[in-house]
Amino acid sequence: MTQARFKIVFNGELMPEVALETAKDNLAKLFKSDNARINTLFSGSQIALKRDLLEGEADQYIAVLERAGAKARKEPDLAASLSLVDTEDHSQAIESTETMKCPKCGHQQDKAIECSACGIIIEKFLARQAAQEETATVAPSPTVPAPTAPAVHTPYAPPQAPVGEHLPAFGELKPFTTDGRIGRLRFLAWTFVLMLVCAPLFGIAAAGSSISATVGVILILIVTVAIAVVGVMINVQRLHDIGWSGWLLLITIVPLVGSVFSLLILCVPGTNGPNRYGPPPPANSTAVKVLSGIVIGIAALTLIGFIIAMLTIPNALQMLQTGALE
Repeated sequence: MTQARFKIVFNGELMPEVALETAKDNLAKLFKSDNARINTLFSGSQIALKRDLLEGEADQYIAVLERAGAKARKEPDLAASLSLVDTEDHSQAIESTETMKCPKCGHQQDKAIECSACGIIIEKFLARQAAQEETATVAPSPTVPAPTAPAVHTPYAPPQAPVGEHLPAFGELKPFTTDGRIGRLRFLAWTFVLMLVCAPLFGIAAAGSSISATVGVILILIVTVAIAVVGVMINVQRLHDIGWSGWLLLITIVPLVGSVFSLLILCVPGTNGPNRYGPPPPANSTAVKVLSGIVIGIAALTLIGFIIAMLTIPNALQMLQTGALE
């Protein structure tokens, strides 16, 4: 006796507390497809994403889809084991059935090859339905490659990609790129290191002035542009960790508003788990914690000094003024 086969069915329903755009972005990365084709999965119609699966395989596909935010379900795939050849097992199955229900019109009748109400040949009707569902199949099993088939050019066909791909638990750290994500402490640490690097680089550039004023100016421009570019990359990765577009960094050039937005970049926590910019960054290392602690300490001492100065300077000025009058 063959094992039961299942199919994965999706009708656009999302997992709890998962935003629609987040789910679409996760599925686009999972299927390695564009958003236009992913949108067809959320048309509201029921789509068979994968057919002819064992129960364990079906559970694996559902788990992967749920992690991406899509709520799918498994259903028995009767058409997967359908055959138009009248075998001994098939004949015994018909003989053991008292009544049957027409799959097209729902007419209840004694077992028969055709429906007495609508006149269809039942097995041929089921085979035709199976062929139509085949065009909505997403991908082959991730462990068994499927033969190449002609592409079906239809806007309702879901993306052809395996759903068994697992996203990495943590993203890779790359300071010299706008891809990826970094948390608040790593953002402080990297920014602090960039500031430390600025001093010797500008010193070397200034030393070029001893050779020629033109050489000094060119070197200073090169160092300034390089540091600005790296700074933008670090800020964009921090925005990605929050789930915001890197283009929002342009807000920082707006007077007053830019200062408030820079404070938000520093304070707003990153999203839990993967977002549309990739998996979360790895845990902070000891060096990151130490460097960020130094930055926070310097900022706290500066703030305390500023408050003390604001409180004492007016009194000092008043005392000086009184002494002058006497």
